[in-house]
Amino acid sequence: MHARAQQYNSAVLEILSLTAPIFILIGLGYASVMTRLISQEATRGMGKFIITIALPAMIIRGMANKPLAASMDGNFLLGYGLVSIILYALGMLFYLHVRHAPLSDASMAGLGMSSANTGFIGASICAMVLGTEPASRGVAMTILVESTLVIPLAVAIADAGATLGEVRLFRRLLITLKGLMRSPLLIAIVIGLFLSAFQVPLRGVPLQVIDMLAMTAAPVALFSVGGNLYGLRPRGMLADASIISGVKLIVHPALTALVFLLLPGLSPEMRQAGILFASAPMLSIFPILGMRYGLENHCSATLLLGTVASFVTISATIALIT
Repeated sequence: MHARAQQYNSAVLEILSLTAPIFILIGLGYASVMTRLISQEATRGMGKFIITIALPAMIIRGMANKPLAASMDGNFLLGYGLVSIILYALGMLFYLHVRHAPLSDASMAGLGMSSANTGFIGASICAMVLGTEPASRGVAMTILVESTLVIPLAVAIADAGATLGEVRLFRRLLITLKGLMRSPLLIAIVIGLFLSAFQVPLRGVPLQVIDMLAMTAAPVALFSVGGNLYGLRPRGMLADASIISGVKLIVHPALTALVFLLLPGLSPEMRQAGILFASAPMLSIFPILGMRYGLENHCSATLLLGTVASFVTISATIALIT
């Protein structure tokens, strides 16, 4: 009995050694803004640095000097994309027919359930648990799914609900896709695909610079997440925040694990990476997307609750898959 208790305590400490640094960095960001050691504008600037420079460098590093088949996994893309669309559709239908929400609200709820904080928390978790290599591959593929499939679809449907026009849906979808073409993350994926497809070597000083930038992505991203969480208040919106957060943090990784089991061609390492990305809370721009439909308070409350609760659910996910 004593030996079993020791094994259990050892396992708990091992998991905490992986998750604690992540949430300590988030807490440091929050405390720094709360005590005015750093302004919230500064942490937003850090977030912009991550999205426009550090994370694209991480994506390119993960795809460079590898054959195309090693950079993009068709089974991963199929499985993760399928889970994201299924969960988005189910979440939207639940809010439409059970919660009797307007189409815009339902679309944003579905997005919160099905899209993860891939670039900030997801990549950091995966790098801590599995290493930089699978994290770099996984972040490129999950961003590709979310940025070109789930987010444009959710925004277009929400816009259609706000304007009550069928034509508006397709017009908005085209506008959203044009905006995505200028995304630094998607541009980085295209560069990585080019380097992989044509076997263009990345060596010397350019590789060293990209390595240095990629190493900053995880810690700066987590600090930025904490700083940007300061000031968010639930304001009596715990019911919706709990539903969306619960589905995102529990159902999303569970459904991902189930679908990945049905794809035998997927490597165990990439299966774990996909589940870890799915276990991250909703995307950090969730309140910004919700703002155009008057849902910024609901989305902010959901983001705050989901990020705090993810300490427990991410730890449980790591314990189950490792």
